[in-house]
Amino acid sequence: MFGGACRHIGSRCGGRRKGRIVTDEARPWLVVGLGNPGREYAGNRHNVGFMVAELLAGRVSARFGRHKRAVAEVAEARLGFGGPKLVLVKPLTYMNLSGGPVAALAQFYKVPAAQVIAVHDELDIGFGQLRVKFGGGEGGHNGLRSMSKSLGTKDYARVRFGVGRPPGRQDPADYVLSDFGAAERKELDFLVDRAADMVESVVTKGVEPTQNLYHGS
Repeated sequence: MFGGACRHIGSRCGGRRKGRIVTDEARPWLVVGLGNPGREYAGNRHNVGFMVAELLAGRVSARFGRHKRAVAEVAEARLGFGGPKLVLVKPLTYMNLSGGPVAALAQFYKVPAAQVIAVHDELDIGFGQLRVKFGGGEGGHNGLRSMSKSLGTKDYARVRFGVGRPPGRQDPADYVLSDFGAAERKELDFLVDRAADMVESVVTKGVEPTQNLYHGS
């Protein structure tokens, strides 16, 4: 598992140190957009991670391609000239098995867990709200649960895209696997763009400064 490989890297591994989140500027950031592959899922609430990853790739004119070592599409890019390197990831295993390709790519690129960012839908946050956190529970999200298991740690960053709870007695699984409503779609492009901004901010500024910058606005 990636957690074990990380320990062999030693002091350059990254992670938590006396309450601080330690990163390694020499290593890339693994930005994982969680979602399901296939056109039938493209507009689903569960696929906001894919939407954000695709927007980030478009900003830097990077193209996704199938990776040779993982069941995933990957786009490599830099944030500005000489800036931090990003490895944008869309797992192709379907949501519940996302962790396998993420761990394989973390090993391939030698990325510490502290420099993994998961972008995902969040039922516990209302639509229109975006939040960043580092570590903690998965909130019942199967993609995050798979990532934590495969990485061997929960200590990675998350950009949480609020989709809200389903109305009435609708099954949450059916709700996240359905498309956004008409009113929501009017705001969706703005929110995806803002979530991409938050990913860039985590990479360039860190988790806590990003929280201070975006959570109050």
